[in-house]
Amino acid sequence: MGSSLEARVGGGCVFPEDVAALPGAVSRLLSSRLCFTPWTPRGAVAAALPTAAMISLTDTQKIGMGLTGFGVFFLFFGMILFFDKALLAIGNVLFVAGLAFVIGLERTFRFFFQKHKMKATGFFLGGVFVVLIGWPLIGMIFEIYGFFLLFRGFFPVVIGFIRRVPVLGSLLNLPGIRSFVDKVGESNNMV
Repeated sequence: MGSSLEARVGGGCVFPEDVAALPGAVSRLLSSRLCFTPWTPRGAVAAALPTAAMISLTDTQKIGMGLTGFGVFFLFFGMILFFDKALLAIGNVLFVAGLAFVIGLERTFRFFFQKHKMKATGFFLGGVFVVLIGWPLIGMIFEIYGFFLLFRGFFPVVIGFIRRVPVLGSLLNLPGIRSFVDKVGESNNMV
């Protein structure tokens, strides 16, 4: 196997030192060097690799992602258990703390207290306060409305991402769901 094969195949070579680590019968079959074609990702793997390579999280952001995930879990679990105020309070605190860890304190403050988002922030943080004082159902209604107003600029991006996920994308294309998702995805209010 010479250099002409390397040029034809377009791969790299493994030298005898590397082959010596292989089992005895395999290493005896191989000649002085083995040329191969490099593996190239295809399909979903190829689509995910550039995105995965671009995302680099600091340790603080990783902690924030964990806190945010636990916050969403506790909020969901608190709603399933008939609006348990303790779980909802823990979920609210973890969600807001996780958001602050992920994007930083200053950017979190700027996100929530922009002039055009004051109504949404009032509903969201007011809902958190109402949950903390002991009225979970009313507080969660305020929070959900405030959350929708705060994050509606992100919905088109999220819907576009979900449509590319194999199973979830086909669910979003069902007749009854598609029209609703298209209306939510049309939002031009970017944050």
